[in-house]
Amino acid sequence: MRKLPLIAACLAAALAVSACGGGESDEEQIIGAVETSAISSNPADCTELATQAFLEQTEFEEGHDAVESCEESAEDTSDDADSISVSNVELNGSSATADAAIEGGSFNGQTVTIALVEEDDNWKLDEIESFVVFDRGKLLADFEEALEEEGEGSEDKVPSCILEELEGASEVQLEEAILSPEAFLSLASGCISA
Repeated sequence: MRKLPLIAACLAAALAVSACGGGESDEEQIIGAVETSAISSNPADCTELATQAFLEQTEFEEGHDAVESCEESAEDTSDDADSISVSNVELNGSSATADAAIEGGSFNGQTVTIALVEEDDNWKLDEIESFVVFDRGKLLADFEEALEEEGEGSEDKVPSCILEELEGASEVQLEEAILSPEAFLSLASGCISA
């Protein structure tokens, strides 16, 4: 199991970075980037199509460690979303937001708002801002299933402890823990030994 949260791996798999096509309108590029992010398995996309802020948010690592973690997980498509439907694209100069409804994978049934920025004529995923649709029960059930698969035969109690903390959290705390490495660490601090 990875160093810290399986949730980070799930989030990265659901919203891994992807390529966007040239010659399209900004809105088309944004939609294409978000939709194809569900299936990207190219480690180079980690630096070409995501900002450092996005990598640090989804990988729960900082600096170069976030890039390395993304590159290592990019080729594992076992928990990728089946599809992502994009709506509510809002452009504001060189920044934008879009809602992404996720089907399949660890975030099945969730809809998130993603912030993007334009750098060197390419749109990059910059931050997962919030949940538009949040299915707590589905998310926790999928997380528990992933923990069971990951920890088969393991004596490690940390994943079970983290699951208990997530289950005991309010909806707001749970959303914050999924979107923020700091909030996750605060919530799970009693489970993680130094």
